[in-house]
Amino acid sequence: MTTFEWIIGLLLASVVLLALARRIKVPYPTLLAVGGVLLAFVPGVPSWTFDPDLTLAVFVAPVLLDAAYDTSLRDLRNNWLPVSMLVIVAVTVTTVAVAVVAHWLVPDMPWAAAVALGAIVAPPDAAAAVAILRQVNLPYRIQKILEGESLLNDASALLIYRIAVRIALLHEVTWSRIAPSIVLALAGSLVAGYLAARIWLRITARVNDAPTAIILQFSGTFLIWIAAERLGLSSILAVVVFAVTLARTAPERTPARLRVPSYAVWETVVFILNVLAFVLIGMQLGPIWDRLDDVIRLQYAEIAACVLVAVILARILWVMSYGAVMRSLCRRGVLGPGIAREVPTLKGGVAVSWCGMRGIVTLASAYALPDGFPYRDLILLVACSVVLGTLVLQGLTLRPLILALQLKDNNPVGSEVARARGVAYRAALQEIDGDGSLQAELLRQEYREVLMQAEGNPDGGVTTTELPADPLRRRALAAARRAILSLRQSEDIGDDAFHQLEEELDRAELGAQG
Repeated sequence: MTTFEWIIGLLLASVVLLALARRIKVPYPTLLAVGGVLLAFVPGVPSWTFDPDLTLAVFVAPVLLDAAYDTSLRDLRNNWLPVSMLVIVAVTVTTVAVAVVAHWLVPDMPWAAAVALGAIVAPPDAAAAVAILRQVNLPYRIQKILEGESLLNDASALLIYRIAVRIALLHEVTWSRIAPSIVLALAGSLVAGYLAARIWLRITARVNDAPTAIILQFSGTFLIWIAAERLGLSSILAVVVFAVTLARTAPERTPARLRVPSYAVWETVVFILNVLAFVLIGMQLGPIWDRLDDVIRLQYAEIAACVLVAVILARILWVMSYGAVMRSLCRRGVLGPGIAREVPTLKGGVAVSWCGMRGIVTLASAYALPDGFPYRDLILLVACSVVLGTLVLQGLTLRPLILALQLKDNNPVGSEVARARGVAYRAALQEIDGDGSLQAELLRQEYREVLMQAEGNPDGGVTTTELPADPLRRRALAAARRAILSLRQSEDIGDDAFHQLEEELDRAELGAQG
């Protein structure tokens, strides 16, 4: 009963923190991080344990799939250069910087353990950045770069992490011996994720029950992760490819009555996983802190502070250096017209360099270190300190910084939504064009009113009524849905505009079903 009471209390506390975060306009992971650290020093806190081997699968796989499902391939392709630089070079630079600092401060720490620490704290967290980006009018391209980075940097960081952990535990393993297997694993992960999605779509094609569909979604996510692990593949890449492939085909096959509750459940689960990650880390910190004497505590605190500074400075130096080099090449006419349009501005570089908050992936990968790993307690404390430090320092100051930079945006998503809404409702009108009934005429009048405001009002929605025209309305909405699916397939609109209109049509479809 005590454990159950703690679970209820922690969930209620997390809801309060979420409401507070929205009210004061800070990313909710910031308050969760503060709460998790404070939990470590609360008397009588239970000591919950979790199998380290399951940590990444339980905490990272669902969060990763949720983010990958909403990723726009069009935007990733359009911003491939800055995203790849952040995913590959920025992660590598941060890992190396942290490893050098950690080994310099703790000479007895094996290089493999130091590299593992660097990889743990290297990837920024998506949830914290998105929570802030939704509150400010940040240029669309910068948002897409940051979202693409947060999706793919986990793969690069965890790849380095797994190699370093393997070398630290199996001393005879060398980088040269495992390099060929890494290349094969990366290629195999891409193929496995794609094939798994195709097979999964066939298996679940006839599922019409919402609870069954949601259970299968989570089961499929964990099965893909576990299968990739067993086959020696990159579970991160396999899940990302699996999710992206599903996202390209599932909307056409999934009815609104399954999609709406599914999205709500996934959003809730991702939030709960963030809560549990901070709670478990907080419960681990208490016993670790109690085992240390005052001298060691001070030493560990100094190491954590130095690593935090290294993490922040490494990202700033790389992002600003990359921007300066690209602008210099652009002025000299070295870059082609396509790449020249992607050159970051100084203000944009400042915003991107400060979006370096760490979160659930850092916590989960630190917790996943096996017992007996060199300096595991120190790595846990440092990882938690980096998460807390970045979420507080950067999370609380990011919104004022972006507002001070006065970055402008022409709202391309709104323009796409307005244009696509016009196409969708013209298709709906065409579908019922030959029907001379009173219900059809009333429905045509309703859709004409939507069309009149479509071009000038991106936020205009579908007006559902109590008219006895549900079968007719469903037919018209099906035509509208086919229209936006076609626009997305041809990349005339991006995934953000598509999902906004998809939600709009889902509400109308559910209303038409009575």
